[in-house]
Amino acid sequence: MHSCSDGSGTRKKTVAARRALPGAAADSVGRVVAAGAEAYDRLRHLPRLLPVTPADLADDSAAARRKIVARLARALRAERNRGRAGHWTYDLNRHIGLSQAYAAERSRLRGQLCPGARGKAPVP
Repeated sequence: MHSCSDGSGTRKKTVAARRALPGAAADSVGRVVAAGAEAYDRLRHLPRLLPVTPADLADDSAAARRKIVARLARALRAERNRGRAGHWTYDLNRHIGLSQAYAAERSRLRGQLCPGARGKAPVP
């Protein structure tokens, strides 16, 4: 007779850890995106993510922000699709940067349209 355990206790812990990983990863990425959205500087970050002109960057109207948010949404969707497909051009850092810029621009647009809304209001 053998007195060795079959290791099922360890196996159960490993399976539980694997199931908890996606939730923990999502929380971690969410914190990174939120922190990046807080530190977002449109003049510095947006030209690295999208082809924008200096006039696009200087225009702080609600219409221009909506246009930029729409462009960011399209770029984010394309990057997400590249990642899901396992395409060689997928870039996780670009994906995170797009998410941060999208969150920041949406927050500022919301603050511009509804001054009492949560998020940073645009600086006049």
